[in-house]
Amino acid sequence: MNSYLYIIMEQQSKDPLHGKRLDAILKDLVEYYHGFEQLGEQINIKCFTDNPSINSSLKFLRKTPWARTKVESLYLYVLRQKKRDEKNKENRNKT
Repeated sequence: MNSYLYIIMEQQSKDPLHGKRLDAILKDLVEYYHGFEQLGEQINIKCFTDNPSINSSLKFLRKTPWARTKVESLYLYVLRQKKRDEKNKENRNKT
């Protein structure tokens, strides 16, 4: 394999958003925050606070780059939190 291609593939695989669809990200966040109400408290966007649904939120996020960026940033934060929680749980089980 060409070493240049290998480096590019390696970099892409390290990006947690690589290959992740917006609908999957949104569903994960809604599940993590137990619904749109708490998600709307994290990101104050009308599509999360005023009669929210997955479909209407996706339509808005696909048309609004700044809102999508906020959602992706929150998703990365949640992934880091989950990783920390797992490590803490493992450390507690060791003692």
